[in-house]
This record gives sequence, structure tokens and C-alpha cells, in this order.
Amino acid sequence: MEAAETLASKIGAKPACEALAVPRASFYRRRVNEVAMPVSPSENSSPPRALSNDEREDVRDILNSERFANMAPQQVYATLLDEGHYLCSTRTMYRILAENNEVKERRDQLRHPNYTKPELIATAPNQVWTWDITKLRGPQKWTYFYLYVILDIFSRYVVGWMVATRESAGLAKRLIGETCDKQEVLEGQLTLHADRGPSMKSKAVALFLADLGVTKTHSRPYTSNDNPYSESQFKTMKYRPEFPDRFGSIQDSRAFCQDFFPWYNKEHRHSGISLLTPEMVHCGMAEAVLQERKKTLLAAYASKPERFVNKVPSPQPLPKEVWINPPKQSETD
Repeated sequence: MEAAETLASKIGAKPACEALAVPRASFYRRRVNEVAMPVSPSENSSPPRALSNDEREDVRDILNSERFANMAPQQVYATLLDEGHYLCSTRTMYRILAENNEVKERRDQLRHPNYTKPELIATAPNQVWTWDITKLRGPQKWTYFYLYVILDIFSRYVVGWMVATRESAGLAKRLIGETCDKQEVLEGQLTLHADRGPSMKSKAVALFLADLGVTKTHSRPYTSNDNPYSESQFKTMKYRPEFPDRFGSIQDSRAFCQDFFPWYNKEHRHSGISLLTPEMVHCGMAEAVLQERKKTLLAAYASKPERFVNKVPSPQPLPKEVWINPPKQSETD
């Protein structure tokens, strides 16, 4: 075939193929394949318009400089252009950054740890408490009183509270210690859950809880659902009609709490505990109250059964367990 190519260059393709008995179809097919076959570039070859390695390093250094590290390539391009400098196109800037994995963020970033989701369960009172601090607005702008509240998640009973003029780890220690004594909490019995406020995470409180034999857990940052019971209790308090916009003094705030918390513990029927009061559940009266409710409902059914279409009425049972972040069904299985 090469002889045919050489002869064809002198006398033409048709006479050369006839003289050498080469099929013209094969001759032309070989020519087409040679034209279509890509020429492998050399390892060091690059387009003549491409930036050199030194120029690419200069562009990268400028983009990562202190002046331009916070700016997008388009902003850098326009700024330098206004100053009479042209490095390359914005697309080339993006290519250079992409080669070094610097497209998304070129500054040093603070890496937050992966916080574990707290999963706590209570099957009886005084197993898991949550505590939190909320601000009560004072008589003037930017003045506050601080309400500390400790809540039992199984019974929703407020086991301890305090109003103070400041948020303090020392005051928190005092409230926690007095509440544990009042509830006769034993070592290793209780888990105390809180968010990540300064008092909750303080070293003084942590060491104090360790001395008491109380396990401490914390919510994840910016995750209010990790401490839902305290949040719900504060909402109930602040949505009461008698809750004022501002308190005239710390004595006024304490007087309000002295009325509110007995009502919350002894009179408030809580939807999460079968419409019982927290005191009924916390003090072991729930079963007797539910039995009396059952008798009342059965009597109502006996007198007017046609009014109960679906089934014989019965009181809502008390939950056997209360969770903070219950595991998914597949995990429990």
C-alpha cells in the first residue's frame, strides 16, 4: 500500500492502483483513516496561548493573597482591571483554583466537631431532669432578671426554681444541690440535661455534678429540640394572661413565680401526661386518678351507651417512657 501511495503521488491514484493491482476502495479507505487518526501530542506540549506554569502560580498567589482571599474571581478581575492590570480571564482564574481545590473557600475555616445527638429515656420520676435559664424583662430597657428552672421530664414537675439578678455557675450549683437534697436523689440515679449556655457548660457545675454522682448531658448547638420540655414550660409560663410585659422589680418576678409554679405543678392538666397534673405523676397518684376516671366513663357509658359509637370509653393511659430524641424505629428494632 505504501508503494501505491508513492506511485500515486507521481502518476495519480487510479493508474497507480491499476498498475499495482490494488483495490481503489482500500486505497482511499487507508487515506481516510490516516487523516482521521488523532496525532498524540507530546507530554510537554501546551497551547501557545496558555499561561506558563510561573504565570499560573502568580495568578494563584494573587487570588489567595490577604487582599483578595475574600473576593470572588470576578471581583478580583474587575478590581485589577480598574487598576490597569490584566492577569487572565475569570474562567482561567476558576480553572486555576479548581486545580488546587480552592474554588469554594480559600480562607482558613473553623471546623466544628460532630456533636452527638442526646438520646435520653425516663421511665419514672427523678431519672432525667432538664434545666434552663430564661430572661425576664425588668422595669427598664436592657434590664433583666434570670429565672432558673429544673424540670422532671417524666412527670413535667418543676422540682426547683430560682430568680436571680445574674446568670452564675455558683447560683446554679446552689439550686441543683438544694433540689437534689429535697428530692432525695441518690448517687448514680439522675441524669441532668441542659443546653450549652455558659453556666451549663461551666467547669464548676461539671465538677459539682460529678461530686453528686449526677450524669450531665448537653444539647447540640442551635438545636432547641434537644431540650423541648424546658422550652415548653417557659412557653406555658409566658403565654399566661397574667404574665406581664415587664416586671417592676425582682420581688415582683419572684411573687409571680410563687403563684405560677404551684399552679403549674398542682392544677395544670398537661397534655403530654394524659391530662394529669405534674404533681399527680411525680407523687405516684396517677394510677388512682386514672382508675377514678375509668369508673366515671364506665358509668357514663352504662347510662347512655348510644352516645359512644365506636367503643367503650377509657381514659388515656399514662406514657410508660418519655424520651429526648427517641431513636428511629429501625434502631430500636
